[in-house]
Amino acid sequence: MNITVCIGSSCHLKGSRAVVERLERLILEQGLKDEIELRGAFCMGQCQTGVSVLLDGTYYSLSPEETERFMIQTVLPRLAQAREASKTQIEPV
Repeated sequence: MNITVCIGSSCHLKGSRAVVERLERLILEQGLKDEIELRGAFCMGQCQTGVSVLLDGTYYSLSPEETERFMIQTVLPRLAQAREASKTQIEPV
């Protein structure tokens, strides 16, 4: 799973550094370093919103205060779905 956080100037002013730091901490605390790749990107073209975060092709707007809720309510359920989908795939013989 890929999470990309905008670190462009507008998102930086809205707290992107704090969002990245909180996501890094949550990923480590949950033991998900091997399953989630956290990336940074300059302007993602969503400057009118909060800190732009791209999760597997879907944009979200976060503030640093919303980061933990985003992880619990959005990232972890998607990760569980991805794990379940990978279990049900048939292996070639």
